[in-house]
Amino acid sequence: MIRVGILGAAGIAPQALIRPVRRRADMEVVAIAARSFAAATHFAKEHGIPRAYDGYHALLADDDIDLVYVALPPSEHVSWSIAALESGKDVLCEKPISMDAAEARLAASVAERSGRHLIEAFHDHYHPLTAALREVVDSGALGSIVSIDASFTADNPYSPTSIRHVPELGGGALMDLGCYPVHWLRVLGGSEPVVRSATHVPNELGADITIDARVVFESGPHAGATGTLHASMAPGVSFSAPVVVTGERGTLHVDNLVLPHRGHSVTTVLDGVTRTWTVAGQETYDHELDAVAAALKTGMPADTEGADFVATMELIDAIYAEAGVPRPVTGVIA
Repeated sequence: MIRVGILGAAGIAPQALIRPVRRRADMEVVAIAARSFAAATHFAKEHGIPRAYDGYHALLADDDIDLVYVALPPSEHVSWSIAALESGKDVLCEKPISMDAAEARLAASVAERSGRHLIEAFHDHYHPLTAALREVVDSGALGSIVSIDASFTADNPYSPTSIRHVPELGGGALMDLGCYPVHWLRVLGGSEPVVRSATHVPNELGADITIDARVVFESGPHAGATGTLHASMAPGVSFSAPVVVTGERGTLHVDNLVLPHRGHSVTTVLDGVTRTWTVAGQETYDHELDAVAAALKTGMPADTEGADFVATMELIDAIYAEAGVPRPVTGVIA
């Protein structure tokens, strides 16, 4: 039995962890810690969690916990993931894994040194849809890949105290939403893209509320292909998470790569023939927990560990640099 403790009484926790864990026979959520004991106690009672702790250190001192789920603001991800690793726990950390690539490299080094898993929670990656898309792209059915275009938009009303909008807490469209298209570009492109240009629209605090980037794949299986990324949480934008892959023979379009269990379709147009299909699967979070359980059981790394999350943060850093978005100083030396 994998016993799970949660750091942070976050709104994402029931959907991403608590309910999917209850559908399993090999995991249970046994503890919660929050910034205040009152918040932890309330959360524990509301969700049927046996133990509530007054502070994160108290939970990490519990030897009855095997896996820690870090559901804190991005600015707190690395420090508490490292603390959990050093206390002998494996870690599932919400995305993005860190504030920048330097922090990601530090976290990866601690995970390697401790012999523990630090897994970034890109739940969508573990749904069978991702593997199906990669199979089409890499099969040659589309011909040589010309471009990959990825986007994620969702209306997130501005608030000067929201972690989604405060740069120092890890806010911004690229961090909150765009990290998904960053990962899609990397995974479907089969190599690390190079940023050619990027622009952004700032909010009142300087965080990007909309961001766009152009990239090129200079090496790898689809060398020469270009890519675009768009992310926006501007007022009034609709929820949308499409990816379009264009090849010399046709196109591949998926309309909801982030939450395919809520409904999606895949459309290919090959040599003028259109086919629309879907990929069966459970909730993305169930597949993610399958991968977490397998990693802990076998000792083999999950897909979104180590080098993968470092490369994601390196691309995020490069997009921000090209777009001229001022970034908080983390104090971590690369």
